[in-house]
Amino acid sequence: MPKIDLTLVTARTGSSYPAPYDAMMAGRSTQAVGDAGGLTQFGVNLTTLEPNATSSLRHWHPGEDEFVIVTQGTVTLVDDHGETELTAGECAAFPAGEPNGHHFINKTKQKASFIAIGTRSEDALCTYSDVDMKVETIRGVDTFTRRDGSDL
Repeated sequence: MPKIDLTLVTARTGSSYPAPYDAMMAGRSTQAVGDAGGLTQFGVNLTTLEPNATSSLRHWHPGEDEFVIVTQGTVTLVDDHGETELTAGECAAFPAGEPNGHHFINKTKQKASFIAIGTRSEDALCTYSDVDMKVETIRGVDTFTRRDGSDL
């Protein structure tokens, strides 16, 4: 049966970011629901943000699309255009190659959740807007460096 039992999907907390950026993701958890359903062509994650939690550092992908739909509560989208509140049922799209650094913050006193859908590539690049950092993924392995490629 294609139905995914969310109670059986492990929620990952923390971050793969190097210190000190990893600590900035406190209060965020993610469930890889696409993986749980056996999907291989695109990723689908259910992210939950506790009050005052942030989804990620502001980032953009030169080669990967992202789509987000809020499923619970209210999040604030912070991107190069400013701040925009999104409530349950509202969506945002981030086309590949558009250098619009974005992330979500839960500025409310209630939990908020959203589903993020994106291109799944073994080789990818992600650039962070507010810090001198990028991550290059090669064959599924992440390497964090400064934007010029030098060690952090």
